[in-house]
Amino acid sequence: MRKNFGAKPWCYPQPVFIVATYDEQGNPDAMNAAWGGIDQDDQINLCLSAGHKTVKNLFVTKAFTVSMGTADQLVACDYVGIVSGNREPAKFSKAGFHATKSEFVNAPLIDELPMAVECELVSYDPETCHLIGRIINVSADETVLDEKGKIDPAKLRPITFDPVHNDYLVIGEKVGNAFKDGAALK
Repeated sequence: MRKNFGAKPWCYPQPVFIVATYDEQGNPDAMNAAWGGIDQDDQINLCLSAGHKTVKNLFVTKAFTVSMGTADQLVACDYVGIVSGNREPAKFSKAGFHATKSEFVNAPLIDELPMAVECELVSYDPETCHLIGRIINVSADETVLDEKGKIDPAKLRPITFDPVHNDYLVIGEKVGNAFKDGAALK
C-alpha cells in the first residue's frame, strides 16, 4: 500500500548545486540551489529567485558556475544556502571558499569544490524563477579523477539534499552498470 503526501517538491536525488558569480567589482559570491538539473546536452536549468545576490550578479555578468556540493565541504555548502549575500558581503570568504576565474566564462570556480559546470546565461523567467544556462565547459580537479582521467564519484563524494528530512546524503556507491544490466531482460 502507498501513502499519499500530496503535491510536494520531493525528488531523489536532489543535487546540491553551489552557484557562483562575480559582482560588478569582481567579488565572488555563491549560493546553494537544490532545484535544478540538466535538461539538454548543453543546458542546465535552475529555479532561482531574482532576489538572491548571486542571481543579481549573473544578470550583470551573464555567466555563472555550478559546483557540486561535496561531503568534505558540507558545512560551507550549507552556510552559503542559509546566509544571504545581500546582508553578508563577505559570505564567500566566511564560507572558507577561494575563487579562481574560469577560463571559459566570467565567473568564479570555487577552489574547494573540485567539480564545476561553467555556464553562460541563456534566459531567465522572473514569473517562474526558471533560469537556463548554456554549458560551456565542465572542469574537475585531478584529485577526483580515476586512473582513466574521468570523474570518480567515490573521490568527488557529491552530496544530495533529502527534502523530506532536511538531510544531506553522500553519493558514491556503485550498484550496477548503466546501459548494460537491463540487457539481461531482453
